[in-house]
Amino acid sequence: MRTSQADNTPSTRRTRRAVASLLAACLCAAVAGRAAADKASPALAKYQERVDKSIDRALAWLNNEQRPDGSWTTNEQSRNATGITSLCLMAFLAKGHTPGVGPYGKGLDKGIDFILKNQEPNGMLVRGGSGHGPMYSHCISSLMLSEVSGMVDADRQAKIDKALGKAMKLILAAQQIHKDEQSAGGWRYQADSRDSDISCTSWAIMALRSARNNGAAVPTEAIARGIGYVMKCQVRRDGGFAYQPGGGSGWGRTGTALLCLELCGRHRDRIALTAGEWLLKNLPTGYGRGSHFSYAMYYCSQGMFQLGDDYWDRWASQMYEVMLNAQQRDGNWRSSGENVGEGGDYYSTAMAVLAMSVSYRQLPIYQR
Repeated sequence: MRTSQADNTPSTRRTRRAVASLLAACLCAAVAGRAAADKASPALAKYQERVDKSIDRALAWLNNEQRPDGSWTTNEQSRNATGITSLCLMAFLAKGHTPGVGPYGKGLDKGIDFILKNQEPNGMLVRGGSGHGPMYSHCISSLMLSEVSGMVDADRQAKIDKALGKAMKLILAAQQIHKDEQSAGGWRYQADSRDSDISCTSWAIMALRSARNNGAAVPTEAIARGIGYVMKCQVRRDGGFAYQPGGGSGWGRTGTALLCLELCGRHRDRIALTAGEWLLKNLPTGYGRGSHFSYAMYYCSQGMFQLGDDYWDRWASQMYEVMLNAQQRDGNWRSSGENVGEGGDYYSTAMAVLAMSVSYRQLPIYQR
């Protein structure tokens, strides 16, 4: 059905979105927190009840730990405050909880408001020292705002629309900074960095992809250039991916590349399948083992879920065993010493939930 120009005015689009948001809110009020995972394969069915309970315990812990200002931070000047808070918010969204409704609705509203209040004049969504580089927190927060768009009340939606416009402009501008051939197309710690890495690039790609899915005017060539940089990081001798071109393969980096490929038009192509095979040869053997464990577990789980079939079954059975056995009595997962500012257990718990809840398919960006 083709839409006339008159039916596609900004006013009409806002009206449609408001109606859709209202219908979604009514539905979510009835089913908040009751998201059901895809029907598990026989190999994974035995984990379903334990995973459901585990995620609910984790979210209850996160809810109790939220600061009065809406953030999840270990102190008022915590680095990466917006990035960690956005990951925690997406953990709730991944289980089907939505802003403004249900047991966690008010907390989600507060968290979103915290992000919106911490946008700099240039569009950067960051507060404090920004830790490992402001572009990490910025891209993660941009992704979260895009994913939650359409779930909030009209006033917050207007603020999100304004904030996202500035946020996307900054991401696109950062990609245009002059770089050498090896780094061209990617992103790095700062908005004006002249080199790139696969980690920051992946968050930027996810933010742009999510915004484009929501109808934002994100050029397809920006995403294509980002994927082009990811491909430069492939380690051809073994099929894995490196942090930067010329480096060695790592499981977090390979999972990162796999998810980007899967979500950006290269589902199950030869390179994606080879990355999946590499991950199956390098399954996690215990909690906290390996470089950047929580980050790696998140990206690998998301990427292998997109591949599906035996790739997901084999990965998930090992992932569930490792994660379920490592959860603390209070519901959290201990930090494994990763360089995430003062994210601590908030970071590791949010990433654990995002890894384990992938089959719920509640976050639009990660749907198959």
